[in-house]
Amino acid sequence: MILKDKIQEQLPSWRERVRKLVKEKGDVKVGEVTIAQVYGGMRDVKGLVTDISYVDPVEGIRFRGYTIPEVLEKLPKPKGAEMPYAGGLYYLFLVGSIPTIEQAMEVESEWKKRGYVPQYVFEAIRSLPSDTHPMTLFTVAVLILQRESLFSKQYHDGLKKDSYWEPMLEDSLNLIAKLPEIAAYIYRLKYKNGDIISPDPNLDWAGNFAHMMGVKDPLYEDLSRLYFLLHSDHETGNVSAHTTHLVASSLSDIYYAASAGLSGLAGPLHGLANQECLSWLLEVRDKCGECSYDKAALSQFAWDTLNNGQVIPGYGHAVLRKTDPRFTAQLEFGKKYFPEDEIFKLAALVYDVVPDVLREQGKAKDPWPNVDAISGSLQYHFGIREFDFYTVMFGISRILGVSANAVWARALNQPIERPKSLTTTMLEDIAAKAV
Repeated sequence: MILKDKIQEQLPSWRERVRKLVKEKGDVKVGEVTIAQVYGGMRDVKGLVTDISYVDPVEGIRFRGYTIPEVLEKLPKPKGAEMPYAGGLYYLFLVGSIPTIEQAMEVESEWKKRGYVPQYVFEAIRSLPSDTHPMTLFTVAVLILQRESLFSKQYHDGLKKDSYWEPMLEDSLNLIAKLPEIAAYIYRLKYKNGDIISPDPNLDWAGNFAHMMGVKDPLYEDLSRLYFLLHSDHETGNVSAHTTHLVASSLSDIYYAASAGLSGLAGPLHGLANQECLSWLLEVRDKCGECSYDKAALSQFAWDTLNNGQVIPGYGHAVLRKTDPRFTAQLEFGKKYFPEDEIFKLAALVYDVVPDVLREQGKAKDPWPNVDAISGSLQYHFGIREFDFYTVMFGISRILGVSANAVWARALNQPIERPKSLTTTMLEDIAAKAV
């Protein structure tokens, strides 16, 4: 298998690189932690490592060093499509270089071979109450697939430590292969009267998801490719990625770890943000009709929102000092294909107005939009209007990134994560001595 072979080639030099760095420079301080960081969710504490993605304050997220525009340009694409194969993105994550079309297709072929979803997964989904949240259904489906774990079986058979990454890779490929069908099944079961659409073996991984969702517009295949690429990874410190890493560091397999990460993604401060952004856009449309067309009216609505103690969702970023390039990629997609769509047009107008309002207000450190500010409006255009499902699509995408990180964490024998805790009294004593 190409991914296993390519990783195997790199491992000796990578392991020596890490061993030498820790042995010779392990006492070098990377940073110092403040009391505010200890009590503030470890914000900006430099304590994790990933070589797969990095949020550059100026250029935005980089995948293996490549910016979003570079990734969209360089990765191989299906014939006639504008957006790249997800298989090529996964190759980039794991191998660290841009694949050829043949290498990207080999990953896609691996997913097709591994795509069969056991019947017990569907039975478990159906056994839950009909009003169960789709993220609960999705998380349960991932968790019960743990029965298929190769890592768990091989570990208990005496797998050598240096080989832990191999079944982790196999499990990751097996899990990813099944995600589109599981997610689309949940969508059709909950929102389309159980009218399930079978996968099409002729389509790529992301295109097949669009097909099984039942969206007739072929452009939705390209949007799915774009969506899964943009949401796939975002360093290791976000909740879903960090949770997956933490759980996997105990040598739990990717099924346990990814289901835990999905539970974190379901939180309103993380993966639910995209639906909150769209809800706000619909509120603007309903409460202030002229705001959809008039900048002055929209500016006043934004001020009224802020003056009422509310926030404008989707604007502001912890790291970025400019517009999120993931937002820009979706904005350009909408402008090219459906610029007159009512909700998309409103989202674009908000982008023209809200940053200036936030700058004038002065409370937002960085008033630029993030990926969530527009993603929902694109899904809405294609008829995916069940907000609760948006985070499931986010989850499909995010497992691409967290699983790639998990494979490399095992390949480099990263240890179990175990930070040290302090009491409030200890912190008060430290503060008193610092005066």
